[in-house]
Amino acid sequence: MGGDALPIGRRVAYLRVRRKLSQQSFADRLGKSKSWVDKVERGVRPLERMSTIREVAAVLRVDTATLLGRDVQPAEAAARDTGVARIRATLSTYEMALGQEKGREVMSTDRLARALGHAWAAYQQARYPRLVELLPGLLTEVHRAHVRDPEAGRVAVVQAYRVTAALLVKLDEGSLAWLAVERAMSAAAGDRVLLAGAAVQLGQVLRTVARARSVMLAAAYQIAPVDPDRGTPQEWSLCGSLLVQAALIAARTGDDRAADDLLDEATEMAARVGDGHDHHRTGFGPAAVAAGRVTAAVELGDGPQAVARHEEVVGWAGYRSSIGLRTWSTRRAGTC
Repeated sequence: MGGDALPIGRRVAYLRVRRKLSQQSFADRLGKSKSWVDKVERGVRPLERMSTIREVAAVLRVDTATLLGRDVQPAEAAARDTGVARIRATLSTYEMALGQEKGREVMSTDRLARALGHAWAAYQQARYPRLVELLPGLLTEVHRAHVRDPEAGRVAVVQAYRVTAALLVKLDEGSLAWLAVERAMSAAAGDRVLLAGAAVQLGQVLRTVARARSVMLAAAYQIAPVDPDRGTPQEWSLCGSLLVQAALIAARTGDDRAADDLLDEATEMAARVGDGHDHHRTGFGPAAVAAGRVTAAVELGDGPQAVARHEEVVGWAGYRSSIGLRTWSTRRAGTC
């Protein structure tokens, strides 16, 4: 982008376009007017306050040094890039399929389950740098366990690729996220519960693909209890999470009525589950659906509605106890 020679307004415009944001959607996420954005990008209005610069950088998902055009890459960004490269390298190896991990020491089932739980906790608490460090080694251990016992190790494979895909979506690594979620779906084949869980991450990866809504709905209704009165919180959590994903896809494509209907249906399911749970690593509950409504409003370009809904839900007790909402709140209008 030309380093310090490029005015900050031009740099904002470049990064906004790269993020595929219109001036209006960018303004909504900042809580500013479209006119304000236009003046900043044209250099008519200077960006001088560091608090505002940090807010702009957060929405553009870059560090402030990048926004200011500094050449030195911050250590955190460098560590992130190195970690993603290690994840890419791990995803590009095929020792598991080729059986080359046989004979090597394998982590016990209990230790592997604890490691996966730790990885999901890091994701749900938005400790993404920590998770970037953990995943390459964890994926290797999961591969080894799967070679030792393919059937018993299948659950760990699905869980590992699900959390990998979820993280990569947050880091805007779309192609790698797609590879990870395909691995999860493949490993889950034949098991309706594992498939439904993997489909939640598939919805995150395919958020911009309109036809993915039908995939989410098919997965949701496949896992939905035949008799609602006998449904379990685990079933409602998977089904409701898939409906939220379908609603956000509908919102991204401008179908506000479908988004509202799907979120209303998810709300009924969330009431059966309650907040503070993490069935099948979904973090599903009333607060998570409320967060979905905020994100849907942003996707639909309704900034005032998004702000109003956000202000409403942050006062809930469920806001503090809900894993799903804590994850969402770390990135305004991000991937739910």
